[in-house]
Amino acid sequence: MTYVVVENCIKCKYTDCVEVCPVDCFYEGENMLVIHPDECIDCGVCEPECPAGAIKPDTQKGLGDWLKLNKEMAKTWPNISHKRPHDPTAKEFDGKPGKLEAFFSREPGAGD
Repeated sequence: MTYVVVENCIKCKYTDCVEVCPVDCFYEGENMLVIHPDECIDCGVCEPECPAGAIKPDTQKGLGDWLKLNKEMAKTWPNISHKRPHDPTAKEFDGKPGKLEAFFSREPGAGD
C-alpha cells in the first residue's frame, strides 16, 4: 500500500502534509503535489494533515489512474519537504469537480 494525492489538491496545493512526512516523498508541481509511491513507507501521517482531504490510500477503489499520475510526475517534479503558504484561492477551488481536466499543469513547482 501507498498513499496518493488526488484531484482535490489541484489549485489548492496545501503543503501541511510535507512537513510531517518522515521520508520526504512529496514532489511539487506548479499547482499540486504528488507522492512518489516507491518512496512512501505507508505510515499515513500525511493523510489527516491535508486540509483538502486530497491524500488517499491506494487501497481505495478507483485510484489507479491517480497512482500512475503520482508516479509519473514524481519522476520529473522537484522534491518538497517544507511547508509553504498555500494558494490564496485554495478555498475557492476546494471540492470543485473537474479540476484535472480544467486546471492540472504538468509544469514543475519550485521544490526545496
